[in-house]
Amino acid sequence: MQIGVPKEIKDQEFRVGLTPTSVRSLTDKGHQVLIETGAGIGAGFTDADYQNSGGIITKQAEDCWQSDLVVKVKEPLPSEYKFLSLPKILFTYLHLAAARSLTEALLQTNIWAIAYECVELADGRLPLLAPMSIIAGRLAVQMGARYLEKQQGGRGVLLGGVPGVQPGQVVILGGGVVGTEAAKIALGLGAKVTILDVNIERLNYLETLFGSRVELLASNSSNIEAMVTQADLLIGAVLIPGKRAPILVNRQLVEKMQPGAVIVDVAVDQGGCIETLRTTSHSHPSYIEAGVVHVGIPNMPGAVPWTATQALNNSTFPYVLKLADQGIQALNHDPSLAKGLNIQDQKLVHPAIRSVFPDLI
Repeated sequence: MQIGVPKEIKDQEFRVGLTPTSVRSLTDKGHQVLIETGAGIGAGFTDADYQNSGGIITKQAEDCWQSDLVVKVKEPLPSEYKFLSLPKILFTYLHLAAARSLTEALLQTNIWAIAYECVELADGRLPLLAPMSIIAGRLAVQMGARYLEKQQGGRGVLLGGVPGVQPGQVVILGGGVVGTEAAKIALGLGAKVTILDVNIERLNYLETLFGSRVELLASNSSNIEAMVTQADLLIGAVLIPGKRAPILVNRQLVEKMQPGAVIVDVAVDQGGCIETLRTTSHSHPSYIEAGVVHVGIPNMPGAVPWTATQALNNSTFPYVLKLADQGIQALNHDPSLAKGLNIQDQKLVHPAIRSVFPDLI
């Protein structure tokens, strides 16, 4: 099979769909891999690295898009929509629940669009979302700590405090992978940490992980209001697979937060769980609204592309190999991969996304 790896064009997105190691594994099995020139530079991989692994360097993105299988990291942007009719299979993060225009563009083609974030194991785990969730959770605290600095518009709070001065308060909405990783880093910095989640079983698990070092609360309107108003750093870490994130913090509650507090909403990929949050970018990462610093970068792991690309490939490559070897038939042989199918031959097939766009069915 011919596999294409175009260069990512999202703002300061330096990750790449395949590493040279993955390319070598594919070419050793007789597959042809086209990589757009410079696609891996930001992650530390040169064109020569890919050529030495058996890859073919192309000068134009269109050459990669004409492949049977296109492997990316982020969703196609409007300037790439013209390529969507070219490949048979697209394998990447899509987050269609928060992207109506992309959904409509995909539905106008015969492409089979498989979303990393929807690939689901029998036990409900999301193996291709997990590695980036780990990185995003850890980065959320790093970024939050930075934007708490006075020069960045923050309160001037050091999350870890110092002897004689209390530490900062980190409040995390959601106790999944992102929330758990954020809590680990926040604890490591010495902050006070509270996690709110609707799943009591998950809170029980988190107690075995953190003990009494983290305050664990049921996520309801009363507890959310009480904790959000105390937060120095509020992290949105809510995920409903395939669906738009629910709004847990409305504008009125944001207005009650401490001036200079910081919000980092990792759920922005799925629309965000904070009403005042809008999408930002690595070039323009923050803005202040209602006296609160907001950060809503949808490709947060792109800040650490050397780490993130390899972590992502460790998880995605087994599925890439199945698609390369078996084509569309791989979906019949792997139920987990089949759950990632969002769009097939001009039809919206994923149940959660169908519920978001009933008029497109």
